[in-house]
This record gives sequence, structure tokens and C-alpha cells, in this order.
Amino acid sequence: MFYMNIEDTHISGVKIITLTLHGDDRGFFVENYAQTRYEEIIGKEHKFVQDNVSRSQKGVLRGLHFQDAPFAQGKLVSVLSGSVYDVAVDIRKNSPTFGQYVGIELRAPERNDIGEWYWQQFWIAPGLAHGFLTLEEDTLFAYKCTNLYAPDYDGGVKWDDPDVGVDWPSVNGEIIVSEKDQKLPYLKDLYACA
Repeated sequence: MFYMNIEDTHISGVKIITLTLHGDDRGFFVENYAQTRYEEIIGKEHKFVQDNVSRSQKGVLRGLHFQDAPFAQGKLVSVLSGSVYDVAVDIRKNSPTFGQYVGIELRAPERNDIGEWYWQQFWIAPGLAHGFLTLEEDTLFAYKCTNLYAPDYDGGVKWDDPDVGVDWPSVNGEIIVSEKDQKLPYLKDLYACA
């Protein structure tokens, strides 16, 4: 059995996709991406051109990252092993949800209460900032991107911006943030100099 459930969130361009997998006691099989199916979900204008995988220890926070136009990236993210708290922040100046976020816990494929295998993906459209906090050791995080990495267009919003107010979960220890991410601006300062 295979089906998908698509959940729109309160932020336009942010979707939670739940896949029910072919599985039994041996494990599972999943077709985690098919172009025609995803064109119906996210639109034909979005084509994936780069796949990334990161491995992080528990408590690592990466983000909140984005790329400016013309290299803005949409991302389809999922967890291969472990778990994360994943966040999309609306940084589009004229959006009715500017400064708001959607957060979701993403886990590696697992079984529900009735024994069915399922897996969640998170779609984050171009023009949004993205970040995640790893909740388990050796978490493998995968993301498909609609644009190549362009360092000159790389940007971000500080992970603990009080105006965004992301409610990051406790990891029973120190959150580990790179020096680069600690120096990111607050959202209000990002556009003050634009």
C-alpha cells in the first residue's frame, strides 16, 4: 500500500508530505521522489538540481539559511536516520505571514500505531529561510534543492531572533551553532539595510 497525504500550513509555500511506505516485518520500500507527482504538489516551476546530505551530532543547529534571488532555493527535506526539529520562516517582505514560522519534528521512516511504515517530508518554497536542530546522535538529514549553492547569494536570519520566536525543543544540553550562524542578523536588521 502507498499513499501520500499533503498538508498545507498557514504559510504559503510550506507543506508537510506524509508517505505511507510498502513495508512488512523485513523493512520497507519507498519511492521518495517522482518528478510528475511532485510537480502536482509543489508546481511545475520547481525543478530539483542539487541533493545534499548532512550528518550531525545531537544538539547541532543549522540555520536559519536562505539564498537571495536569482539563486533562491526551494527545499524538499527529510530525515534518513535520527530526528530533527525543522523550521521554515517566512522572510518575504510583502507576505501576510512575514516573520512567522512553521516547525515540525521530522524522523527517519518509522511505524505508526497500526504497524504501517510512514515517512514525512517538508517542502519549503524559495523565499523562505530554513533551519533545523538535531534531536538524536548521528542524524542524517537530506534535502533536494531547486537551485545550486551560490555563496555570493547566501544569507540567513539568527536562529534565536526574538521577533521570529522559534520555540526550539530542549536537547538536554547545549545547542551547538557554528560561528557563521551565530553572526547572522536579526530579521529586522536584514531589511533595515536593504
